[in-house]
Parts: sequence; structure tokens; C-alpha cells
Amino acid sequence: MTIAIVGAGLGGLTLARLLHINGIDAVVYERESSRDARGQGGMLDIHSGQRALREAGLLDQFHAIARGEGQDMRLLEPDGTLLLREDTPDDAPLDRPEVDRADLRNLLLDSLPEDAVRWGHAFESADNGLLHFADGSSATYDLLVGADGANSRVRALLTDACPAHIGQNVVEVGIPDIDRTHPDLAAMVGRGNYWVLGDGISLAAQRNGDGRVRIGLSFYNTAEDWFATSGIPFDDPAAARARLIDLLPGFHPRFTALIAACDNTVVPRSIYALPAGLTWPSTPDVTLLGDAAHLMPPVGQGANMALLDGALLGLALAAHPDDFPTAVKEYEREMFERTSAAARKSAAMKKLLMSPDAARKMLAFFQG
Repeated sequence: MTIAIVGAGLGGLTLARLLHINGIDAVVYERESSRDARGQGGMLDIHSGQRALREAGLLDQFHAIARGEGQDMRLLEPDGTLLLREDTPDDAPLDRPEVDRADLRNLLLDSLPEDAVRWGHAFESADNGLLHFADGSSATYDLLVGADGANSRVRALLTDACPAHIGQNVVEVGIPDIDRTHPDLAAMVGRGNYWVLGDGISLAAQRNGDGRVRIGLSFYNTAEDWFATSGIPFDDPAAARARLIDLLPGFHPRFTALIAACDNTVVPRSIYALPAGLTWPSTPDVTLLGDAAHLMPPVGQGANMALLDGALLGLALAAHPDDFPTAVKEYEREMFERTSAAARKSAAMKKLLMSPDAARKMLAFFQG
């Protein structure tokens, strides 16, 4: 019985790890040429996903790479008013630590046999138990798991649903080695998350494990083609920074100083999501996990749900190693309920961020 996992992201690798420790063979097919083929993004807030790492026997190793100080948070209004400051004691529990996505991915990769991941295999299609890859090669499967992210190709085997733009466009910038290059700004941002919420615009700064502060400027209630009309010249980083500052009217000079200090990395990101509560009729030989199954607004749920998907599907398959259809049904029943609730919470958070007086509403949310 052959299990093929398409996608070497967090969810797919967690599934492979659970299968490995339960003596079940699986192969992960990944389109990237190697683990270092591209950057893996910034920090992740891992909370419910720690259960998956415990099931995988990796929780202690995770705690060794996680940043407890990343739980610090500062919430401000655009005029500079500090609404909330939470500083985490050094001995505080690691309830929601931050971890570099690349470090977490490497932890999962290192926990697998060397030949578990087949790099350079871009999935094209599947039919009659046969996978087809872009390079013309093929492979057999008895169970195909689509862990291939937001733009999943495997998803089309189960549903016609596609991600839709949610009215949010983000420009990502950053300051490298901030403690050395801009110690004053480093002190302002602090050790964890730094949020400035305005009406329809937010600035989120986050310290990464490598000393870089990643900054995301979110523009809400904007159209899918907003970047084309925004006047941001992405091919000219200095001019792009100046235009971004122009798009922050009423923001205190110390916030715009963050943008002025950024390097030449200026990345546009349009934000998409699948319908909350998406389901499909269970199919005995294909299922989905992670963003392929339930892409949701980026407010701290997606990675945790992907980790749990991988672990719980792995446990279901370990409980029914000779009955994949039963395992898939059990997994999907739980996954649909769990991720639908998470997607609704994410959508509510996104609505809050898009609303007038978002900072005060977020303060009320945090204070319960």
C-alpha cells in the first residue's frame, strides 16, 4: 500500500513523520529542487500545533528552537498611543512561542529518512493510481495526500472550490540585523510582535530569529488588482519605500521611520482564502491537508491547523493501516469540524482588522 504526499511543507512533513514512527512507508514529492531552494518566510506562532509535535516525538526539539520572547506584544494606534504591552517573563510557559518557519521545516525534515522526500518532482496530475510529474516521470499510489498549499493541484481531484481574494493586499519589507543597524528601532519594536492598527491600514513588525525585523503593511478593503493602481514602483525599492510612507497618512514619524530604514526587499502579496467550512465527499484514495484543504486569512491559525492535519491523518492511518478509506473518513470528519471553527475565527479576526477603530477593538478582544 503506497502513500504519496504531494508537498514538503509543514503539514506534509508532519504526516510523513507520524507514518514513519508508526512503521508505515510514505513518499513526499516536492517541486522545489532542495530544502534550501527558496526562503521559507518568517516566524510562526505555534500554539495548538504543539500537540502535533508531541505526537511526532519532537516537542522537546521544538522547544529548543522556539523563541519564548516572541510571545511579547505591543499594540499601538497610528498616532503613537500605546494601548497594550505584554512582556513575557523568561520562565513563562511556551504557550504560543514563535519559531522560524525554516527552522521548523528543517526539524521535520531531519526527523525523516534521507530518501523520504523526492525533490524536484512537480505534480501535474493523477489518475488510476498513477502520479504524473512535470519532468515526464510517474509514480504509483494507493492513497494520494494533497499537501501542496494554497495553489494546490491535487485539490481539483476533490472539489471545484478555488481561493478568492479577501480584500487585503500586503507589502512586505524588512530591516536586517536591526540590533546593530538601528538599535533605536530595535528597542521600539521589542522582542516579539509590534502592531499598529489604523482605519483600513495596519503595520505589523515581527522580530525573526536571524535578527531581521519583517514588516507587513496591510491595506484592507482593497481590490485584487490594487497593486496595479497603488503607485508603488516595486522595481525601484527606494521610491517604493517613499510611496509606502505616503500611503500612511496620520502615522507617527517613528512608524514611518521603520519603513525608511528597510532594505531593498519589497514584496507584494495579495491575500486569498478558501470558503470557510469547505467540505467534499470522501474519496477512498485522495485527501487534502493544510492550505490545500482550508486556506484561511493569515492571523495565526493556518500553520497550526496544517501541523494538526498531518498528525491526525497519520494517527488515523496508523490505526487503520489496511483500510485507508476508513482512515480518510475519520480524519476528514474531525478535520472539517476543527478547521471550519478555525476558519470562522480567522474570518472574524480579519473583519475586526478591516473595521474602523481597529486598534481599540483589538484591545477589547485581547482583554476578553
